[in-house]
Parts: sequence; structure tokens; C-alpha cells
Amino acid sequence: MPFIASIGAAVHAAPLHAAAEKNDAAGIARLLAEGAAIDERDGSGATPLLVATHANRVEAAKVLIDAGADVNALDKIHDSPYLYAGARGHLDILKMTLSHGADLKSLNRYGGTALIPAAERGHVETVRTLIAAGVDVNHVNRLGWTALLEAIILGSGGQRHQDIVDALVKGGADVNLADGQGVTPLQHARSRHYDRIEAILVAAGAR
Repeated sequence: MPFIASIGAAVHAAPLHAAAEKNDAAGIARLLAEGAAIDERDGSGATPLLVATHANRVEAAKVLIDAGADVNALDKIHDSPYLYAGARGHLDILKMTLSHGADLKSLNRYGGTALIPAAERGHVETVRTLIAAGVDVNHVNRLGWTALLEAIILGSGGQRHQDIVDALVKGGADVNLADGQGVTPLQHARSRHYDRIEAILVAAGAR
């Protein structure tokens, strides 16, 4: 096998990472009992728990989290199990990270909380879960956007994003917090003809 083709395969070569990727809960328990390092890093800086989170391997994640895996361990691109689960809407794993010390103030490589990409991608229950957990609904990322702005600017305007805007507003989002160019959420909604979102914002006092 040419060297360049073997690089990707080597990323998860460690047995614990491989077991996590395969959702092999029994194998993970055995490896940990044999002394495997629970937060060992692979070539990308990912721990076994992050590997399990990438693939939404709930059983593997549960075994690792229950055994004390670090839910806030960041890889080389600033993803952690908590941040990734939130961004991708992996709700079961997200809830486990929240009950095992997730750092609600931790930020991804864009300077955003887990709530911001969850809102953008339309993960309604994830957004509700993160709001209930206490994530700052008005945090501004490096693009100058809040979760509310991303839900409008990068969302579809459909039912999921309408529900997310509603949840954010009810959760205390500042409906008049503008982006870096001074454009408000209401102005963004109107420019995209998102009538239902516009109505939610206006009812909440948006200008």
C-alpha cells in the first residue's frame, strides 16, 4: 500500500479508537480494564470518545463517558465531544456530555458555542436542550453572528428554523442584536421573505 494511502487508516489505528468507531462497547470495556488510556489521542488529536461522537456511536460513548472520558477534550481543529455532538445534533451523546461536565462556555474554531451551529443546521431538540442547559443565547462568534442570526442567515426559513427562532426568542435571545455590518435579525428575515420568522421577531419587539 502506498504511504499516502495508509495515512488515513493510521489515524484510528489505536485499539480503543477502533473499538469506539465500531460501537464495540464490550471491547471498549475490556481495553479499559486492560489499562488502555481513555483519553489517548489519534493523529487528528481525537480521543476515543470524540471518534465515537463523530459516528454517533451511542453505546460506545456511554461506556467511555461512564468510565470518565473527558467530554471537553479538544482535537486539532477545536472540536470536543460536547461541541461536536451539539453541532451535529447527536442528542443522546450531547445529553450525556451535559450530565458529565460539559463546558458550556467552550468555543469551536469559529469562536462559537455549540448552540450556534445547532441553530444553523436545524437541530430543534438540540437547540432546546442547549438553551435549557444554560448556553449563552447571545454569544457572538468570529463572523459577528449569534445563534439567532445564523438560524436566519444560514437556515432554510422552514419549519425547523422557525421552531428554532421561536425557541431562541423564548430563551432570551436579543432580537435586535445586529451582525457585524449592523443588519438586524428582522432585516435578514425580511430580505429572505421568511414571513413566519419575521412575525416571531416582530412579536418579540424586533426592529
